[in-house]
Amino acid sequence: MNTIYDKVLHGERIDFDEARTLYLEADFHELGFLAHAVRMAKHPEPMVTYVSDRNINYSNICVCGCKFCAFYRAPEQDGGYVLGHEQIGQKIEETLELGGTQILMQGGHHPDLPLSWYEDMLRYIKDNHTVHVHAFSPPEIVYFSELNNISVAEVIRRLHAAGLDSIPGGGAEILVDAVRSEVAPNKCPAGQWLGVMEEAHKQGLRTTATMMFGHVETPEQRLEHLFAVRESQDRTGGYTAFIPWTFQPDHTALPHCRKLTSVEYLRTLAISRIVLDNVDNIQVSWVTMGPGIAQMALHFGGNDFGSTMIEENVVKAAGVSFRLSAAEIHRLVKDAGYTPKQRTMDYTLLEKQS
Repeated sequence: MNTIYDKVLHGERIDFDEARTLYLEADFHELGFLAHAVRMAKHPEPMVTYVSDRNINYSNICVCGCKFCAFYRAPEQDGGYVLGHEQIGQKIEETLELGGTQILMQGGHHPDLPLSWYEDMLRYIKDNHTVHVHAFSPPEIVYFSELNNISVAEVIRRLHAAGLDSIPGGGAEILVDAVRSEVAPNKCPAGQWLGVMEEAHKQGLRTTATMMFGHVETPEQRLEHLFAVRESQDRTGGYTAFIPWTFQPDHTALPHCRKLTSVEYLRTLAISRIVLDNVDNIQVSWVTMGPGIAQMALHFGGNDFGSTMIEENVVKAAGVSFRLSAAEIHRLVKDAGYTPKQRTMDYTLLEKQS
């Protein structure tokens, strides 16, 4: 174990077996110490960043039927919706008035919306608002490709031309097909998820990567996910951040899954920081863990507080709802011993703080 500790502290890359030993056997506090050391080596300034944005779910109609999702509605099911341009525009205006710089837009796999609908939505946004559009997870892009019978590369090219600025890391869940086939059998396999991201990077778009853990996967499969992201980043360098968060089982088709503890979350965050030596930023998840654990996570490898999330619907549908204003994020970050700094998606710092 000491040999692995020394490798981490000297900035050397660890392999899968070493990561498994750390994740499963290292003392909790020692693992946190190692992750924090990696974080401070990458970001020696006592600063924690965040972005001010809003999650806009343009539709909840979806044919995917993922077992972990409490948000979607099947076509023809009561409660399904598609937002109009004016509704989206109103949400963007409210976001900008609150100091937001970005919108995160994701929806379901809607069987009746052609790619032109999404292009028109993006053009409307860009024609009427000055805002960064961070939208469409890889499974959505694969679905657009299949529905419109065009390549993933062409889908990304057209969306980018219409106004897409970057792609969020949603839909990754666990990047192991044995897991995906159980919890999301209709969603694209791991190789396609990575392929979308690498094509986006090739076309000049930056993206994030995520991991939703704590459902049917094993600890080793979480590590497989981390190493898949690390290898992808080695190939392209296009991921700006990694965001791990815990599965929330209430109101889903996986109610038998227990909620992970804060210790399990912090261990996973820490090993993420150590393994992903080529990803600059690790976001903490106050949305699922709450603000107090998020503060602790800043000492377990996290250097970014994520988003203000002026609006959030997907996790809320699973019965978890935390809300934080920019002022509250500032207070929490300062109380944890850091200076808060607002940023853009690509981690450019903003002079004016909201």
